[in-house]
Amino acid sequence: MKYFPKKLTSVASVIALVACTGSGADAGAVDSAGSRAGEARSISAAEKRQGSEAHPQLLEEFGGAYTGPQVPYVVGVGQNIAVQSGLGNARSDFTVTLLNSPVNNAFAIPGGYVYLTRQLMALMNDEAEMAGVLGHEVGHVAARHSEKRQKAATRNSILGILGQIGSQVLLGDSAIGRIGQEIFGTGSQLLTLKYSRKQEYEADDLGIRYLASAGYDPQALSTMLYSLAAQSAIDARVAGRDARSAPEWSSTHPDPARRVSRAATIASKLTNSGGIRNRDQFLQNLDGILYGDDPKQGVIEGNSFLHPDLRLKFSVPNGFSMQNSARAVTITGSGGQGQFTTGAYNGNMATYIDAAFSRLAGEGKTIPRGTIERTTVNGLPASYAMARVESNNGPVDVTVFAYEVSKSSAYHFATIAPAGRAGVFTPMYQSLVRLSSNEAAAIKPRKVDVVTVKRGDTIASLSSRMAYRDYQQDRFLVLNRLRATDDLQVGQKVKIITY
Repeated sequence: MKYFPKKLTSVASVIALVACTGSGADAGAVDSAGSRAGEARSISAAEKRQGSEAHPQLLEEFGGAYTGPQVPYVVGVGQNIAVQSGLGNARSDFTVTLLNSPVNNAFAIPGGYVYLTRQLMALMNDEAEMAGVLGHEVGHVAARHSEKRQKAATRNSILGILGQIGSQVLLGDSAIGRIGQEIFGTGSQLLTLKYSRKQEYEADDLGIRYLASAGYDPQALSTMLYSLAAQSAIDARVAGRDARSAPEWSSTHPDPARRVSRAATIASKLTNSGGIRNRDQFLQNLDGILYGDDPKQGVIEGNSFLHPDLRLKFSVPNGFSMQNSARAVTITGSGGQGQFTTGAYNGNMATYIDAAFSRLAGEGKTIPRGTIERTTVNGLPASYAMARVESNNGPVDVTVFAYEVSKSSAYHFATIAPAGRAGVFTPMYQSLVRLSSNEAAAIKPRKVDVVTVKRGDTIASLSSRMAYRDYQQDRFLVLNRLRATDDLQVGQKVKIITY
């Protein structure tokens, strides 16, 4: 969350374009000629125009472009794998961007735009895995999945898409749909939900084919999906959720575990299996990359969010997780969902709260709120109001809880919960507190440190160097795709997370 998060002004133009990793069922096999009915074979002028219009909005949504020394390497690998799709005749036809985002994500949109987050790159263990993920995303574009999904979304309505989030808050009519869009995140986050199993398997098939044609080991996509599945279990445990529940990134990477064995089987059937992995080169380039949250946008530490520039901190209840973006912090749990964000403030809190409800309702609509109540939270003047809204699936409570941080700035939570259960967020509202200057200064960025295993090093000893207070060994194992029973070899390269 940046100092003044912006609301995307034309998200509708993005939603039909974004294509993200999802959960996969059956797709027909790619034929021997390497083509498929309905597969795009070129980038049209209209797609280039759409992509160029969506690109700045996607950068805003995902923390902007990363500027570290890894960028040229990622661009080169991404352009090389994208060319394998046949969508462009030259590497220059593709714009590859490494995003400054702490979320495990990768996607591609029509027009030759391919994206990878630094967080997902850090989870990878070789160049082939990076190429495989990007190839999968380009495969969605080549198979025109975004176009097909847009048509399906038009038929099923946005509410059907919201229903895939897995929340127990059931949304019904259009008013609540708009509330859900605002609270859960519009644009790429909301509408990059699950593809059908058929589409996911088809993108896997294409990504594996692109790996093979580029000379990589086609098994790389399978090993990367394995790491994603392991990471989802860690994310769930850290957030206090059941490891089988929807992971934090379930909207864009649902159930990779189901696709691991299938991808491995498909890859094993290729005659040119056993290609390059380029592990050493990849790790050399990865070394030093920012890991986790960028302190300039705030950091998530366990159940707490801390922003050193804003000098603010709050905590979410057990069982809830957070995801930080350029516009807001999104809070998700089985008992409700919400956002922490800001808006224009002129010193009038009633006007500020009304504006927040108006944004939730959508253009031309209103949400009749209750009386604005005033209080103080940890020394900060605060005001809040609630609205009960009827949906097709029952009533829900929508709350705006706002704080005056200065005479010219305010921040607020916007939450939605089943009627009568809005109190689940009360501890969160009461937890907002100012950080001292020392506390703010103590917030430091984490980075990936690639180290060489020395004599006497063990999984336990290296895990103890991970810059976390919990799950150190679990995080180390997942980061390096290792098992607790594996033996480390002297000279082996491994990743640890340090400050």
